Amino acid sequence: MVIMPKGLYLYLATFLLISFSTLNAKESYANEAESSGDLKSEIKAYILHHLEDSHDFQLLSYKDKMTEEKVYIGIPLPVILWDDGLKIFSSSKLKHGKEVVQLGDNHYKLYHGKIYKTDAQGTITSDDHDHPTNIKPIDFSITKNVISILFTALLMFLVFRGLAQSYQKNGMIASGVGRFLEPIVLYVRDEIAIPNIGEKHYRRFMGYLLTLFFFIWFLNLLGLTPLGINVTGNIAITFCLAMITFVITTLVGKKYYWKHIFWMPGVPWPMKIILAPIELLGMIIKPFSLMIRLYANISAGHIVLMSLIALIFIFKNWIGSSLSFILAFSISIIEILVALLQAYIFTVLSALYFGFAVEEHDENDDH
Repeated sequence: MVIMPKGLYLYLATFLLISFSTLNAKESYANEAESSGDLKSEIKAYILHHLEDSHDFQLLSYKDKMTEEKVYIGIPLPVILWDDGLKIFSSSKLKHGKEVVQLGDNHYKLYHGKIYKTDAQGTITSDDHDHPTNIKPIDFSITKNVISILFTALLMFLVFRGLAQSYQKNGMIASGVGRFLEPIVLYVRDEIAIPNIGEKHYRRFMGYLLTLFFFIWFLNLLGLTPLGINVTGNIAITFCLAMITFVITTLVGKKYYWKHIFWMPGVPWPMKIILAPIELLGMIIKPFSLMIRLYANISAGHIVLMSLIALIFIFKNWIGSSLSFILAFSISIIEILVALLQAYIFTVLSALYFGFAVEEHDENDDH
């Protein structure tokens, strides 16, 4: 009897997952290309659509040979609008922007991922810069990104609740999935929190750092599934995460932290006047660097992967298409490592900023 290593099981599972995702993307590319003679434009539009949030989970699409209409296969999500009252309906009624939804005297249409108020004919007017001028109702819809965030939050709650219960039942010994999570939790504590924050204050931030690490990691992994999820590639999400880190850093900042920004010790006073605005600007730039780093790396990974898949339909031969598939698969494996790396970097930098904020120095120390 041959026992396969656990790493090989993970590798095979990853191979099947990425292969399924590639085949779905391939099907969508092929059908998009049929509707237009410009293949490159269709590929660009598909990639941009993949990066954006949407009101449904689109798995694949095909063209009906009988009706010559495009058929989408996916999971619709609820649309929740506020327009002189609450309006709720399924995103399937929008037909990916091909149909107008009528609710009472109001009509709504999906246009470039946004829902606008329109007339019975679905008229969308634009200004000189090709921006829609139609009224846009307040959108509280449960979109693909919202579902992904809620799913990740529920998964984290169940997983870590199970870990806590296993500690209680087994005398602080993890069991089940907790055996996999425990070394990661200890690594975040021993290699990220304590070295950057210090043993005196690290416990105050462990809950946030663990939540941040696993939240980003799980969402990055979800982005590699065939569901087309790109939560951490959404700049609004990374902005919120960065702002939470910034707010915590600002609130917990001690006297030495603020003194080092506005009136640096050990520096001649004329230089203090010059350096204070620079230090203040640096404090503001830090959350933006966190935001851009995560957003750019995840978005770039998705763009590269989808572009490599698109090469299959540009080459249209066994050699070029096969090489493109192999290269896309290799990049997908690298993206699994990038998903973990980006979660690690965001957590390390957050811990580093917390460490700066709570750092304590003796007033008599030499500077």
